[in-house]
Amino acid sequence: MDEAGQGALHRRFLGWARGRGGTMFHVNHEPGAEIHHTDPFAVPAGQRSPVRRLRGRLAAPVTLWTAPGPAGLTVSSTLVAEGEPDRLLGLVDPESELWAAVEEAGRFAVTPLGPGHRQLADRFAGLFPSPGGLFALDSWTDTPYGPVPADGGGWAGCRLDAAREYGWGLLVEATIEAVDLAEESAPLLHYRGRYRGLTD
Repeated sequence: MDEAGQGALHRRFLGWARGRGGTMFHVNHEPGAEIHHTDPFAVPAGQRSPVRRLRGRLAAPVTLWTAPGPAGLTVSSTLVAEGEPDRLLGLVDPESELWAAVEEAGRFAVTPLGPGHRQLADRFAGLFPSPGGLFALDSWTDTPYGPVPADGGGWAGCRLDAAREYGWGLLVEATIEAVDLAEESAPLLHYRGRYRGLTD
């Protein structure tokens, strides 16, 4: 396409984007430059669901759920309930490979992640490439409940009790059968769409 044709195409694109209320981002073509400073696919703040905005304001621990297979998924809706027996609850994607593996095995492991696990969390959330498979990188420790990160702060082995649709997710209920805790470490938190660490 000649220069005149490229200019016409560019003007048509700008007209299309502006006509639909789109926002254009400045592009710096220098090597290593930042393309844009915000998520171009994010729903504008004024159009977001109030419930989604409320959920974003609740800091949540980032955990990795794994199951024999192996399969895994980053989960930020994990709750532990002490009792006799001790229980664990969480919301997971019903169409995930993890859920299929948990349903088949009837058991799974839950590992609280730390600040050094951001890339791992993104990988198991499907937000970061995983050449060779999700478990190809990092070091893993095999357990009867599924592989767990070797550098994790510990893990819990859970037996699946029940699951039911809850909102757009699947509420998984389980009994905690084993707990293996390492030295106490700082948690990785998810808050307003980003990973955060604890601050005093």
